[in-house]
Order: sequence, then structure tokens, then C-alpha cells
Amino acid sequence: MPIIGSFGAGSAGGFGQRKGGGSYSASFLVIAGGGSGGFDQGGGGGAGGYRSSYNSETSGGGGPAEPALTFSPGTVYTVTVGAGGATKGAPSSDDGNNGNDSSISGSDITTITSVGGGGGGGGALPKTGADGGSGGGGNGSGGGNSGGSGTANQGFNGGASYSDPGSGGEDSGGGGGAGQAGNTNGFVTGGDGVASTITGSSVTRGGGGGGNDYSANNSRAGGAGGGGNGGETSPGSAATAGTANTGGGGGAGSGNTPQEGGAGGSGVVILRIPTASYSGTTTGSPTVTTDGTDTILTFNASGSYTG
Repeated sequence: MPIIGSFGAGSAGGFGQRKGGGSYSASFLVIAGGGSGGFDQGGGGGAGGYRSSYNSETSGGGGPAEPALTFSPGTVYTVTVGAGGATKGAPSSDDGNNGNDSSISGSDITTITSVGGGGGGGGALPKTGADGGSGGGGNGSGGGNSGGSGTANQGFNGGASYSDPGSGGEDSGGGGGAGQAGNTNGFVTGGDGVASTITGSSVTRGGGGGGNDYSANNSRAGGAGGGGNGGETSPGSAATAGTANTGGGGGAGSGNTPQEGGAGGSGVVILRIPTASYSGTTTGSPTVTTDGTDTILTFNASGSYTG
């Protein structure tokens, strides 16, 4: 059963006391904020970039697990958790906003950065989805508007829009997910995310946002792992936001009121280190759990860990 607690900056004593010296290995999962869906038959937002080093589990975009980091006692490792792309509609802009990057940095490691998800294309003119960790979907103003590109080893491309013979309307593309391109599960759907067991149980994160369905004959579903659902033009239904701390993309805005795309979900950074080496010194109040002989720090907001 996981032990759950929270330790502030400079905490020490008991569980917080270091039990061993010298450098040690630190596994990570770094997920950026998801992109928001586009306005007015917009495309679904792309999931935030997904990078993993734990237990040979894949990173986003079909990439392999990365090498674990090596932490040194006394070194401060800064954790940045990216916000999801904010909802954005006319008249300021039709396109969804990209999510913000998440990262781990320190003086003795190469910075690990995951790229924010791409916003969905939006508005009355043909628009492609934005590039990002995973790409945003193309908007539904005409068929064949391509999705944005995902970042290598972080996420997949967004889906393209298409002219739907079942409704006579134009449906937008789903946002790319960490584990699949947009539209993989059917037209308009967001791509699924990737499952990780870094916290001790399997959790899927990094789903893309669903696209806009013109006339209720497609699912509009966000990808597994926090992707928001897209809106529907006829009779008109709202998009939903990506789930917080999953990096999920926001759903696409409807062509009918309400037209705003859903916001992207914020990212998360998770570190897994040997309990014998855990210093107990953090900022930003990460959630602290244990699994077997390891301690897991889950940062839902920016902070730091001192090795």
C-alpha cells in the first residue's frame, strides 16, 4: 500500500533523512502541458510531449525508454511543470494555444525537456493543426487540412479534417496523443496516450483532444489518458478540457454555440529514486509515495528536489 505524504523545502528527520551517500540513479516521467482545441469547428489539441526512462517503458511517439538520470548529493534539480494551453476563441484568435514545456534541469545533468502539445487549427478558413509534443488536429473548414507534427520520441501527429459523406459536413481532426496519431480510433477521435507504472500502478497519460463532429455520427472522443472530448456542430455541444496533470489535449470547439475549444491539461513530472538515497529536501510540495524500495515524487506543479 503506498505511503502518501508531502515534504516541504528543507524537510529532514525520520523519513526525510538520507540513508546512503554517493551518486544514485533517478528514473523520470516528464509530460508537458497539452494544447487547447481550436475555435469554431476547430481541431483537437495535441497532447504534451511525453518522455520516460522507467522500467523500459516507451516514451511518446513510439520512442524507446531513455537512460535514467544520475543525481548527486547536494545538487538542486529544478522541476518545471508546464501549464496546458488556455482556451482561446474569436476575435483574439481562432487557433488553439500550444501547451507549455515541462522539464528537469540541474548543473550536472542534461536538461530533460518535453515540448508542449500543439493547438488545434480553428476558424472559418482552412487551418492546419500546430506542431508540438503531439500535433494539433486540422480544422473542419474544408476536408484535408492536415494535423500538426509531433516531436520525435515525444508524441504523434494530429489528424486531418475530412468531408464526411454521412453528414454532408466537414469534420475536424483529432489531436495527436503520446501513443497514437489523431484519428487512429476513427475519424475525429484523439490519439491515445501511453501507460506508465512509475508510481507503482499503471496510469495512462498524454491523450489527444477529440475533433469536432459536424452531425452526431462520430464519437468526438478524446484519447485515453486525459484527452478532452470535441464539440458537435449540430445540434451544438461544448468541448471539454484535457485532464489536469496528464498533458491531455483539449477538445475541439463546435461550429455552433458554444464554439470555444477546451483547454489543454497541465503536465506532470515524476521522479523515482531509491529510498536509501532519498534526501527529503523538496520545494513545490510534491506528493511523496513509496513502492517497494523506491520513493516516488510526483510534481503536479513546479518545484525542486535536492539530491
